[in-house]
Amino acid sequence: MIKNDLFLRALKGETVQRPPVWMMRQAGRYLPEFIALRDKYDFFTRCQTPELAAEITMQPIRRIAPDAAILFSDILVIPQAMGIDVEMKPNFGPYLPNPIRTIQDVEKVIVPDVHETLGYVFEAIKLTKEMLNDEVPLIGFAGSPWTIMCYAVEGQGSKSFDKAKGFCFSHPEAAHVLLQKITDTTILYLKEKVKSGVDAVQIFDSWGGMLSPVDYQEFSWKYINQIVEALADDAPVIVFGKGCWFALGEMGKSRASALGVDWTCSPRNARYLSGGNITLQGNFDPSRLLSPIPVIKKMVHEMIDEFGKDKYIVNLGHGILPNIPVDHAKAFIDAVKEYNQ
Repeated sequence: MIKNDLFLRALKGETVQRPPVWMMRQAGRYLPEFIALRDKYDFFTRCQTPELAAEITMQPIRRIAPDAAILFSDILVIPQAMGIDVEMKPNFGPYLPNPIRTIQDVEKVIVPDVHETLGYVFEAIKLTKEMLNDEVPLIGFAGSPWTIMCYAVEGQGSKSFDKAKGFCFSHPEAAHVLLQKITDTTILYLKEKVKSGVDAVQIFDSWGGMLSPVDYQEFSWKYINQIVEALADDAPVIVFGKGCWFALGEMGKSRASALGVDWTCSPRNARYLSGGNITLQGNFDPSRLLSPIPVIKKMVHEMIDEFGKDKYIVNLGHGILPNIPVDHAKAFIDAVKEYNQ
């Protein structure tokens, strides 16, 4: 049994003394010990070497002690496994040299054997679980099919993903074939992650907010919901759609255990829009961690008061930034642990 199960209890909607807390990208670039490994090994070497991925996952547990660990990996291991070349360029980000632009390109994309192509992730989970020693739960994750498709079609990051949207609107049949292949792969991948030992999974829809509410239903939510339905009996599923406040009502009716909220939606609106019954996660502005520590603590307590301590997981509204001082990240975690109504 997991010694600190606050996170899992919040996902079930149980009454807790205080809400649990973790941070998106907590195993990352704000930690000096992470930077030391980053300087030594390239990005995908770190993802694909179970010992390194497990070590990076553990770093924030030792340093800032959140209530859950999230496996160090990347959403782009999925397209890699599907036969799409993905590189991580320093000071640039993801780069896909052969972006998908035609139905012929889509036909070449495979739904892989996840054991063969992503076995290193499952090994990293088993190693991490040993290192965690049942202290806190472990979260596994994947990108939403739409978000993965954005990178596959665009070939790199973008402010607007116009090429990806244009592909959906000019070649809808091809787009849906590609989205379904990504969905099928993601389901196989996440199911195997649960079998390997993760206690919950999160789906990151980083670029969902690029779509109109109508297009979101067709090109994103429909596929996310397939994943939720496929996983809901195996493990709790958290759905985080950045900029997707307009879909919280639909998401709240799904079998997801929790919904992530970004910092542009107030706690009150998030509760109202999601129907008021589902666990919510979020939504501290990551840049706010640059505030003085007393301000961080005060704002965290106010945020918990607004969301309410039950059916709530404290988190950021997006990933932690690389320029956040470690003591400020720790102050965020400690503020939640110090919370008393």
